[in-house]
Amino acid sequence: MFRRVYCLLLLSALLAAPAVSKNKNKSALPEDILRAQTVRVVIDPDAGEPLDQPNANAVARENVEKALREWGRFQVLLMDGAESDLIISVRTGNGRSMRPTIRGGPLDQRPGTAQTTDSTIAIGGQRGHPPMNDPNMGPPNNGPHMGTEVGAPDDTFAVYRGGISDPLNSSPVWRYMAKDCLRAPKVNAVEEFRKAIVAAEKPQVPSKKP
Repeated sequence: MFRRVYCLLLLSALLAAPAVSKNKNKSALPEDILRAQTVRVVIDPDAGEPLDQPNANAVARENVEKALREWGRFQVLLMDGAESDLIISVRTGNGRSMRPTIRGGPLDQRPGTAQTTDSTIAIGGQRGHPPMNDPNMGPPNNGPHMGTEVGAPDDTFAVYRGGISDPLNSSPVWRYMAKDCLRAPKVNAVEEFRKAIVAAEKPQVPSKKP
């Protein structure tokens, strides 16, 4: 009797599995991300500048900012400390998981900039990496120093919620990693993020019952 009941329960679970799979929401982006209006792009605070391309991360950040403005969905904020709905962290890769880098000093400072597209102009500036760390921590070492960076070999584009304490220490709500995905003119990371939003906003067509 017990064996018969067990078999019936197992059969019921197997029959229910496809229905659960069909009803699962395929969107990887929550509603608050779809409602976001402002975004700020920052260099990953843990990223150093490659010795052979000391401005690689700064260029990647500007590429992403320009691509976002051309997309037109978000207002891109450039001013240091500005509160935004989303924060996008970028970090370039060079195909290797380990590379010599330099951090601190003028390399981490963004001078006053004026970025333009066909329809918009953005002006702003930033000194050093954004203040995302715990305010109770001691002052960081801002002087230039050498080091070896260990991380992903490809470019990284990570989207975080803004408006919370220490946002870059939370889990990203969306991430894209690929070779040269932060490189202009295509900036594939922004295009993939756009596709993810389009897919998330696409109405879910209910499956027809047989």
